[in-house]
Amino acid sequence: MSEDPVRRAARAAIPMLLLALLALLVPGCRLTEGAGPADAPPPGTATATKHGKPSGRRPGVVNIETEQSLDGTRAAGTGLVLTPDGLVLTNNHVIQGATQIKGTDTDNRRGYAAKVVGYDRAGDIAVIRLTGAARLEPAAFASAGGVAVGDPVTAVGNAGGKGGTPTVVTGLVTALEQSVTARDDSTGTSERLTGLIETNAPIKPGDSGGPLLDTSGKVIGINTAASSGFTMDGGERKKDHRGYAIPSDRALAVARRIERGEASATVHIGPTALLGVKVRANGRSSGALVAEVVPGTPAYAAGVPVGGVVLGLGGQVVDSPGTLTDLMLARRPGDVVQLEWADRQGVRAVAPVRLTEGPPQ
Repeated sequence: MSEDPVRRAARAAIPMLLLALLALLVPGCRLTEGAGPADAPPPGTATATKHGKPSGRRPGVVNIETEQSLDGTRAAGTGLVLTPDGLVLTNNHVIQGATQIKGTDTDNRRGYAAKVVGYDRAGDIAVIRLTGAARLEPAAFASAGGVAVGDPVTAVGNAGGKGGTPTVVTGLVTALEQSVTARDDSTGTSERLTGLIETNAPIKPGDSGGPLLDTSGKVIGINTAASSGFTMDGGERKKDHRGYAIPSDRALAVARRIERGEASATVHIGPTALLGVKVRANGRSSGALVAEVVPGTPAYAAGVPVGGVVLGLGGQVVDSPGTLTDLMLARRPGDVVQLEWADRQGVRAVAPVRLTEGPPQ
């Protein structure tokens, strides 16, 4: 299997080269750790199949800034206007963990506070609403079904999280149906993304959630990850850049489901419930090891200790941090649930807790 050391194209996604210049933005970068023949066809040689020129910038691009007060960090990314009254499509990792979100429409240059409508963690898609927005110009979308290797494309976004006029870069589609594992450097989390459009357009951190445009200026993909190089089978390292985008058809299908308020096993609608613990794997044992308890949260009030292990929530077993996250996403702020944990000595405790509102996951 080839290995793609690819950085997430944003969430303020700041690569190490930009840290000195953008120290106030959290490095929410993702590295793609695997892609290639075992998952999908390998990158093909780009041979022009359409002779149109790159389209340049088009309306409907939003610069997104977020604050994560639980971590004391800031981040940035890009979004696309779906409706004139302020529904905006972006990547989930752009708004993940955000306690405050601001969106600036790059056409009218107005800034708006934003709320999360819903998100799909598995598909890396989220929809937010710009409060008080009206008469915005939506982005124009096209099906990605006709995209072919060699097609000229344009990527637009908030590269580097600098704000202002979006950056515009061009390239070619280099492969289709690609699979990558994207890692977020700021959280250590990772996710597997499949069916992606690959391009050699120099997509950068901050571009996540922005459009990949065809020659007519229509959105055929949502930029989500980028790489400065990759290693093919046999260990040969390629130095050329690769960027990855979620096909527009898939992104819009999830966005419309969120807009309709249809929750599922992967789609969360509305506010996110908060327990107030940061957890990690409990070695080879079951449960979620408590690495931090946030003051003023339900877990803190219940007396859950750092170094303890969360064992159950709402009568269901917690065998890993991922299970705890999934159980929490099925809850709503205000729900009262039974929380079970063990302290460092293994003494078990159970207490009812009332969940509060927290940041999106």
